[in-house]
Amino acid sequence: MSIPFPPPGSKIELEEGSTLSPRFGADGLVTCITMDAATGEILMVAHMNAEALAKTLETSEAWYWSRSRGELWHKGATSGQVQTVLELRVDCDQDAVLLKVRVAGNGGCCHTGRRSCFYRKVELSNGEPRLIID
Repeated sequence: MSIPFPPPGSKIELEEGSTLSPRFGADGLVTCITMDAATGEILMVAHMNAEALAKTLETSEAWYWSRSRGELWHKGATSGQVQTVLELRVDCDQDAVLLKVRVAGNGGCCHTGRRSCFYRKVELSNGEPRLIID
């Protein structure tokens, strides 16, 4: 139950071709940005290994690789905040993935209980950066 990903071809094939050949880093991971499909709000940034990406494509639900736990992670398996993938995109050189999702449960995505992991903004105060909760 694994989708094989061919190695990246030439630059023109990678950027203009129709073959999904993600460029996983030396750590075996690719960065994934997840956004709300309806609003365009960025919900989180995570990482995927080949297995997580394959499972995401096979199930239409978001799977990630947890770097902190060192294991595959099905988003929402314990919280109920399952992310149904409505669209999956790759960037120009296929080293980043974008998921457009619909979130189940209470719609939250952050482990802090917030909707988005990006709930703080950086402001300068007397020339020093300061985090402000939005």
